[in-house]
Amino acid sequence: MSKPNRYQAIIEKIFTTHFDESTEFEFDRDELIAVAAELNIDLPKNLGDLIYSFRYRNELPESITSTATNDREWIIEGAGRAKYRFKQVRLSKIEPRPELITIKIPDSTPEIISAYALSDEQALLAVVRYNRLIDVFLGITAYSLQNHLRTTVKDVGQIEIDEIYVGLDRQGRQFVVPVQAKGGSDKHGIVQSQQDIACCEQKFPGLICRAVSAQFMNEEIIALFELTLFDGEVKVIDEKHYKLVPSVSITDEELQRYSTLPE
Repeated sequence: MSKPNRYQAIIEKIFTTHFDESTEFEFDRDELIAVAAELNIDLPKNLGDLIYSFRYRNELPESITSTATNDREWIIEGAGRAKYRFKQVRLSKIEPRPELITIKIPDSTPEIISAYALSDEQALLAVVRYNRLIDVFLGITAYSLQNHLRTTVKDVGQIEIDEIYVGLDRQGRQFVVPVQAKGGSDKHGIVQSQQDIACCEQKFPGLICRAVSAQFMNEEIIALFELTLFDGEVKVIDEKHYKLVPSVSITDEELQRYSTLPE
């Protein structure tokens, strides 16, 4: 059985075992092992990849999504160490708006970095870092603190933040900026935003949290979103699209046009 079908069979069995018309319920990681044995399915070496795939990369099976009520969707969130929670939330689709203007930025990415980036996600994080796009987008001075930060969050469990920045503005206010990098088939979702923000509130209580998500679009355009949680839902505060180009390809007319854009 291929990996996607393996994962679907296991998660479907977990869901049907617990689902009773309720809008949320919890299950343990050990149940994945028991269900795999019951279905005679070989588990992946990295057991967490099964849950990770449905939280961030792949859609849940139709047999699960069809049980959600109108304008709702199922998500899987952490519920503590080795525990997870199926939960219905308001449908949240965060996708780049095609009507937004694309802003050209002089490309400062070292060529050797472009040549040897190993994945879409790693390439995106590097491009954002070397071109100081967090600074440009948020209007603060920001510094990369750590990438792929793995830590534990109370009532959530173990999480990983793609990259985390700290920064300040001209008033001296200090910020913590968790960044999601979305490349390939990865999707924006409420789960990562929730856990990133919860982590920053617990680990950096004195800093202002500004969560950012970055995504490659077509034609090498990068979409940046500033996200927040409002009444348990992910909301977009701001969205900008940037394209990295040689500085000589930015015309005087384009610079004049940028000068009229609202801050």
